[in-house]
Amino acid sequence: MPTISVYKQQLFDLLGRNYTNEEFDELCFEFGIELDEDTTEEALKNGQEPEYKIEIGANRYDLLCIEGIAQSLNEYLGREKAPNYKLTKPTTKLYVDQSTEQIRPYAAAAILRNISFNKRSYDSFIALQEKLHANLCRNRTLVAVGTHDYDTIQGPFHYKGLPPREFKFIPLNQTQMLTGAEVIELYKTPAQKNNLGRYVHIIENSPVYPVILDSTNLVCSLPPIINSEHSKITLNTRNVFIEITATDKTKAEIVLNQLVAMFSRYCDEAFTVEPVEVISIHNNESRITPNFEPRSMNVSVNYINSTLGLTDSPEQICGYLKKMSLHAVPVAGDEDQLEVTIPITRPDILHPCDILEDAAVGYGYNNLPKQEKISNGNFIAAPLPINKVSDIFRLASSQASWLEVMPLTLCSHDENFKFLRVKDDSSLAVKLANPKTIEYQVVRTTLLPGILKTVKENRKQSLPIKVFESGDVVFKNEILERKAFNERHWAAVYVGKNSGFEVIQGLLGKIMQTFRTQWVADYGNAATGRGYWIEEDDSLPTFFPGRGAVVMFRSREGETAKKIGHLGVLHPEVMNNFEIPYVGSYVELNSEVFL
Repeated sequence: MPTISVYKQQLFDLLGRNYTNEEFDELCFEFGIELDEDTTEEALKNGQEPEYKIEIGANRYDLLCIEGIAQSLNEYLGREKAPNYKLTKPTTKLYVDQSTEQIRPYAAAAILRNISFNKRSYDSFIALQEKLHANLCRNRTLVAVGTHDYDTIQGPFHYKGLPPREFKFIPLNQTQMLTGAEVIELYKTPAQKNNLGRYVHIIENSPVYPVILDSTNLVCSLPPIINSEHSKITLNTRNVFIEITATDKTKAEIVLNQLVAMFSRYCDEAFTVEPVEVISIHNNESRITPNFEPRSMNVSVNYINSTLGLTDSPEQICGYLKKMSLHAVPVAGDEDQLEVTIPITRPDILHPCDILEDAAVGYGYNNLPKQEKISNGNFIAAPLPINKVSDIFRLASSQASWLEVMPLTLCSHDENFKFLRVKDDSSLAVKLANPKTIEYQVVRTTLLPGILKTVKENRKQSLPIKVFESGDVVFKNEILERKAFNERHWAAVYVGKNSGFEVIQGLLGKIMQTFRTQWVADYGNAATGRGYWIEEDDSLPTFFPGRGAVVMFRSREGETAKKIGHLGVLHPEVMNNFEIPYVGSYVELNSEVFL
């Protein structure tokens, strides 16, 4: 979670009183943040101003600066009301060219008019941008922020994708005019490796670079690397032009909202922002940014009361939510429903359970009734049914002298597809947008890659190698809210000088016997009842031709049989891909059919 440094006395001034460390620590705890460190002792030794270091939840982007922390704590303490954010009429436009679709297709912008910075507010403005870049923006890969002195440039503005050598500008804090390609080379030097050089890879290999230009074709910025020296902001800047470029439209709007919400307080007309009309040239679509339309969500009073063990009225619950910047009113004609208005500073509110959590914080976790007073609470721990099934698989496999392995859930794309001789049609695997290494690109859709990687690392052990795993795989499903779901599987592999197909089939029989599932010899007879059988299937390229089969299962008499897994002798190419110089057989089942 991010840690925010704030000047201790400045924060106290904003809160209207001085706190002891114990008092402020207790306030943070009640609100849901944590006082991590007080630097007073060390700061006084070095002649510096004492600071508090406060740990913030990773989803509370509105608390990433002192302005947001003070505003939220004052609302929690009842000292201030939530700000009323307003938009004026737009006076300029930002045109987005179709060429940006090759690199960063989304853009947004706003103007802070007649703003008054001092040293601390200016530093806080810059620090918030960096905190957002490191947190929500994923080190500028998803979103990049550019801020400019509006009085030094002229609208309307243009956002284009230009070839690296077709534009020139003087980068921030530089003196020489450089092309886009030369800027990249400048920041690739070892001296810049831990500075702006960290972001070069984002656009380095693109045929076009994203560029913000004003109406005179003056380059304002090369996102996500650097702004122009010409339009840099200073303490004397009175009008700030904020431009956002992104690969994620939703996150771009969240970042813009947070910036203007936190620093529009310093405008002559507090909490008032001038929007910009963003126009996509190629399809003539237009929208106004930022969007200050508050979201609303209904939540059940009974849901909150029953979960927290309370019997409070709708009006009382509205009071708890008000302390957390949420405006709630009872729904006319429905005593059980509250309509909750969510401000632009709270994009973390996604579900009624988030409102429930804020109601609990507003009420006070320490004030909640004790366990015995919560009538609907079930506090007796019990394993999930699927975990009980997995334990049966583990026990039966270990009794048959097989060893359990626990590989990672993530694997490379090749390991999940190419190495198994399977083609990826993009319909099954969940792919990571920003993998740390090539080894962790997708969430596995089968247990086989992890098991074979384990065998590979132990191939010098005595043969045969007999290992199993009981774990989750993940599949995409666009119908679901989260677009994916977990499925518990069990799998085992036999590796040796011979394929051992009869051994792997024997283990399958042991497993089925444990689940009281009989072998069905005449599986065409629908009246046979519960049982399993295997059918040859040459459609599985992972297995040797003629040596692959699917496992069929019928849970009760008269029910249509369904495929629950597969087994067979692994194809030699699969073994070679995992650098295993032996042959082997494999079985994998969907554990959830036994629930």
